[in-house]
Amino acid sequence: MNRTFFFLLLLAAFATSLAAQDFGFGFGDDDAAIGVAGGNSGVAISGEVSASFLGYVDDFSKLDETELGDIFSGKLNFSAGNSFGEAVINLNLSLPAADGAFDSPVAFDEAYLRAYLGVFEIEGGLRKLTWGKADSFGPLDVINPLDYREITDASDALNMKIARPLVHATARFGQFSKLEAVFVPTFEPHRFASDGRWIPAQMAALQTQIAAAAALALAQNPPLSPPAVVQPNTSTLNYAQAGLRFTTTFGSSDIGAQYYYGRLPTPAVKLSFNPTQPPALSAVEFLYNPYHHIGVDYAQVLFGFNIRAEFAANITSDLGGDDGEVYNPSLAWSLGFDRDLVWGINLNIQGNETVRLLHGNIHDNPMLDIEAGVDMTSTRITAILSKKFLRDELEARFVALWEVEAKDFFIMPGIIWTRDAVQVEVSGGIFGGDEKGQFGQYYKNNFVKVGLTYSF
Repeated sequence: MNRTFFFLLLLAAFATSLAAQDFGFGFGDDDAAIGVAGGNSGVAISGEVSASFLGYVDDFSKLDETELGDIFSGKLNFSAGNSFGEAVINLNLSLPAADGAFDSPVAFDEAYLRAYLGVFEIEGGLRKLTWGKADSFGPLDVINPLDYREITDASDALNMKIARPLVHATARFGQFSKLEAVFVPTFEPHRFASDGRWIPAQMAALQTQIAAAAALALAQNPPLSPPAVVQPNTSTLNYAQAGLRFTTTFGSSDIGAQYYYGRLPTPAVKLSFNPTQPPALSAVEFLYNPYHHIGVDYAQVLFGFNIRAEFAANITSDLGGDDGEVYNPSLAWSLGFDRDLVWGINLNIQGNETVRLLHGNIHDNPMLDIEAGVDMTSTRITAILSKKFLRDELEARFVALWEVEAKDFFIMPGIIWTRDAVQVEVSGGIFGGDEKGQFGQYYKNNFVKVGLTYSF
């Protein structure tokens, strides 16, 4: 059964459910904007429709290479529930692929059921969860991988998240404390582009190495098999993940603590060689290292500053620091705040850092260790300045991300006009700094975006 047929079947079932609940638009009834059945069950439909143009500055001088993206996109959200439970289906809509390849114009963003059982809640399905208190990319937000295939808003972690099938249970104690448990039966890593302008430099270099090894293998007498690229089957219970999180309030402070057993979403790479002269690459295997994650977080308002802090320890099996196929253990932290400054300007700033432990034991040869040549620390500063005008209808925003060790950056200035359900946005993205850095490598991907969105 393909995805399109499944989606149509799902909508038909949902429409049947709505019809059975005397669904109506409530003309002449101010209490029923969408519909209520029997006073116990409500149905809501919401979403947005967007038309946007995204162009890359580097292409503007070559009209035969300039593309403006998919132009149309949308979201359609359904929810139905009562005092005993809730069902949610959130869909992402896009235009069909221009080359005629099968790429469903409808994709699930989230789809899950939730049951209310007194002080307990349990939900299951395709879900995005946020753990921790950081505004963006905190070290405690470990459940959902991220989609890096197009980096046009690297400060918005929620939109970059990939929903995962999971079971999530919550027990509440009093008004301010709760215990959460999550079980994720399968694993999916971060998604990176495998070709085109957004392919990471490391991925491009690995592909070049594989292509060169394949050409060398075919030139042998007799010819050798080209290198095999091996991806593990991460849909089995061998890749299952689970965690616990407890949050509470002491006075004016919100605190939390958590434990998670999972897999690192960035792959390690194992290289195998044929014993030829010189040795020839025979296989490339992608590995996803298991690890134990322990974290704590804290939030409080002090002197007008909304402060948020997180700290985590990520413990892999490389306790000696010299296993080239396993990432070293690491410590990670984030510290941020937001505050209204003068003239209605709001500043939101966050610092993130990861410290690699046992760094001195890493091999210098990148063929022997996946972490060869990297810095012991990785530090990022994210800052957002915003100011509203014209009775808050017009907003000017400036977003900047700075990678300290790599000395590269990504900045996004923008103007957003909003009136009722309509929003118009003009924004851009500029990459710069060291071309070997995470952002600097995309220096040719500077872009301009113009978008119109209607929400309902």
